[in-house]
Amino acid sequence: MSQPDIALQATVPAAAAGRRFDAVVAELFPSYSRSRLSGWIKSGEVLLDGNTVRPRDPVHGGELVSLNVTPDVQTRSEPEDIPLDVLFEDEHVIVIDKPAGLVVHPGAGNPDGTLVNALLYRQPDLNALPRAGIVHRLDKDTSGVMVVARTLVAHTALVEQLSSREVHRQYLAVVSGALVSGGTAKAPIDRHPRDRIRMAVREDGRDAITHFRLRERFRAHTLLECRLETGRTHQIRVHMAHLKHPIIGDPLYGGSLKLPRGANEALVTALRGFRRQALHAETLEFVHPVTNEPVRCSAPMPADMQALVTALRDDTAEALERGR
Repeated sequence: MSQPDIALQATVPAAAAGRRFDAVVAELFPSYSRSRLSGWIKSGEVLLDGNTVRPRDPVHGGELVSLNVTPDVQTRSEPEDIPLDVLFEDEHVIVIDKPAGLVVHPGAGNPDGTLVNALLYRQPDLNALPRAGIVHRLDKDTSGVMVVARTLVAHTALVEQLSSREVHRQYLAVVSGALVSGGTAKAPIDRHPRDRIRMAVREDGRDAITHFRLRERFRAHTLLECRLETGRTHQIRVHMAHLKHPIIGDPLYGGSLKLPRGANEALVTALRGFRRQALHAETLEFVHPVTNEPVRCSAPMPADMQALVTALRDDTAEALERGR
């Protein structure tokens, strides 16, 4: 699918007389962000009666506004034939089940072999969208559902839904400790003051809210269902560590491995062998950016995490049997 140049026209309503050109343009073309429209006005790609004008210039009403844009290359990564597990797809969006181990964006240490490279192989003209259409991300070793925009209109709409907290994001996490109830972690998060790789709960941090409830309880661990109200970097990982229930296998926030007393051999092997955070983005719900229909996609727990849960479940059952 090739993304066409954007060519739109609209007439300035009489009621807009005297208002700034950029403000009126934002109302005439609401599918695009104000910052993007402002840039197009400044580059002469949005015209008023065929003339370039400044964003602050007033309109009189009745003029013709024309928008003609050929999107520039935003992403210069090379396409790579990396298989993707697609859960939903149409001409506007694509929803995938990202495997653990796949980096989302190229960067230091990961110049290629990323989700961006895979998306560009599938649809080369995504290079005209910011971050190749990716509107949110998952950590390298977190698996699960992600949505990617395939058009600029879809990208703008999805970013707006995320910023206004209208996207439902539900995760599964295996944490240390046998919790007795769910709850809400409401603790601000920002970059760790000394370790720049880590995030931390800080009084001067950005708002961060995670709701969690019990999915299954084991002897010394819990399978949690976590729902993000905000989307800070490493949010669930930081919040659970802050609550003294770190995610199993988390290399940054998990702390030292603690084995349950009398754990069977299968569980010891499963816990010691789980070398990534046991975190999976299970469900994503959003409003389709064009049809306005609800879209809900879920991804099953990956095999390695399912094996860990099975080992925890079997160990708990054996301990109950011993206690009888």
